[in-house]
Amino acid sequence: MADKSNQPLFSEFPPVSTREWMDKVTADLKGADFDKKLVWKTNEGFSVRPFYREEDLEKLKYLDSLPGEFPYVRGTKTHNQWWVRQDIVVTDISEANNKAREVLAKGINSLGFFIENEKLITKENIAKLLKDIISDEVELNFIAPHGNKELLKLVSEELKSNKNAKGSVDFDPLGKLTISGSTCVTVDELLDTAAEIVDEGKALPGFQTITVNAKHFNNAGATIVQELGFGLSMGNEYMAQLTSRSKSADEAANSIRFNFGVGGNYFMEIAKLRAGRILWAKIVEAYKPSNEEVIKMHTHSETSEWNKTIYDPYVNMLRTQTEAMSATLGGTDSLTVVPFDKIFRQPNVFSERIARNQQLLLKEESYFSKIVDPSAGSYYIENLTDSIAEEAWKLFVEVEEKGGYIAALKEGFIQSKVKEASNTRIKDLARRKDTLLGTNTYPNNLESVSQSISEDKVFTAPEEGNTVEPILLYRGAEEFEALRLATEKTGKRPKVFMLTYGNLAMRLARSQFAGNFFGCAGYEIIDNLGFDTVEAGVEAAKKAGADVVVLCSSDDEYTTAAPAAFKALNQEAIFVVAGSPACMDDLKSQGIEHFINVRSNLLETLQGFNKMLNIQ
Repeated sequence: MADKSNQPLFSEFPPVSTREWMDKVTADLKGADFDKKLVWKTNEGFSVRPFYREEDLEKLKYLDSLPGEFPYVRGTKTHNQWWVRQDIVVTDISEANNKAREVLAKGINSLGFFIENEKLITKENIAKLLKDIISDEVELNFIAPHGNKELLKLVSEELKSNKNAKGSVDFDPLGKLTISGSTCVTVDELLDTAAEIVDEGKALPGFQTITVNAKHFNNAGATIVQELGFGLSMGNEYMAQLTSRSKSADEAANSIRFNFGVGGNYFMEIAKLRAGRILWAKIVEAYKPSNEEVIKMHTHSETSEWNKTIYDPYVNMLRTQTEAMSATLGGTDSLTVVPFDKIFRQPNVFSERIARNQQLLLKEESYFSKIVDPSAGSYYIENLTDSIAEEAWKLFVEVEEKGGYIAALKEGFIQSKVKEASNTRIKDLARRKDTLLGTNTYPNNLESVSQSISEDKVFTAPEEGNTVEPILLYRGAEEFEALRLATEKTGKRPKVFMLTYGNLAMRLARSQFAGNFFGCAGYEIIDNLGFDTVEAGVEAAKKAGADVVVLCSSDDEYTTAAPAAFKALNQEAIFVVAGSPACMDDLKSQGIEHFINVRSNLLETLQGFNKMLNIQ
């Protein structure tokens, strides 16, 4: 008997060429346009095909590189261990230290200390804060809106006996200018301070002391390409400014860490981190560093706030889980999973525990830390990586042609691009082209959250009189949430009565659609099994005290049923027809004004109903 152990797997199946696949797809489309039907036009500026083949990898030049090798598309390390980070707000030094030691015992190995009060930055306090937690196995990160130079100096003194200490200081004057529009001193003075901080950081070679908070673009609704392109531009601005202040390319590059946001576009986010490493290596290489080790990108990732919601907040856990997967599969150096409730209150013990365990589940139970760059070789992800890199580089070059990041920011170019992208995403949510589960589709309309929201979580607009126009940090759900919060504050939820009549399948489908539609504003939905006559349905609606009556039937039946129901209701409630029937113009001529359907702008329509119902 012949030995088949060395035979190719599936050798009995003949290869199928791309031409044959396309012929089959074209036949199945029955004349429909392939590009319009099956090619995805992304917000990032490129198209994604429905399938990719081996020949699509031929143009990619980096495929032979290994993890830890230039251009670092496959990661800057030969392993996929990442720092599991939790941030702690420091208001009381002893409490913060106790909490740090507690979470270190629960699987965290990276700490972020947020010190808002500059008066807490003293030698004694820093020593007390770091007591019993300094270790080669713990990464230490410090975020302070003020006093970064003094903070770094005190941290350096405290860690002087530990030359292997790793971590960061979040000094990002350009990032602060981007989101606030102003600075306490001139930008040049802040960049002088950045150079001094780089000097101070030499005592801690494992620390990055300058941060590029590209996450701000993510949290403002920018596209993935914009987050990467503008983030790289900011990083290059720091490189240029530091080297012009007598810092070597090595010193400047080693001091910079990128903080990326990670959104819900699963494969795109994986590809973004891979593309980012390629492009940063290309940028730093132009400064002629002493060795390839210098051009490795240092990355921290943080789950996005743009797609998080106040209503149905436990869905945020599902969102952060896929985002954590994208970040870790993409090869981030460290990761913060933001607790699901952070956007509307101070996270509690439960939400912080869940956030920690989401990472630990990936690391210890799903073994994500055991394989480096598992997406390597994927026809789809490799092409996404290349497309994102290409588009982000175009944007980077465009900023550089305007004189660099600061010049482009002063001109308003960056803000206009981000605003345009954010507005597009908001419109997609309003029209339900994009989905936020529990907010613009399938809402839990019985939910009440106004008592759960902390006052300090209420959004306030940036102050006027800024040096530059700031980008607006904004969540996609905010306008929908404003609708529901306004409804809650009235203390009386409007009643929406489903007048179901006629064709069984159509009335059920349309009542479900309408209930979902009005539920997004927090209205009370009164559904029904069906009425023999529209008059009987109107009578039941009046008895129920309905504020809105929605006729749910078939298009053919609307011709007679809608005028009859409208007349019987006699303007005692707002009358709505579910659907977009061919007889719509005729119905409008009879005084029927309101129609809802899949092409309706959900947000604007509900804002109109709130106004009609005197809900402010």
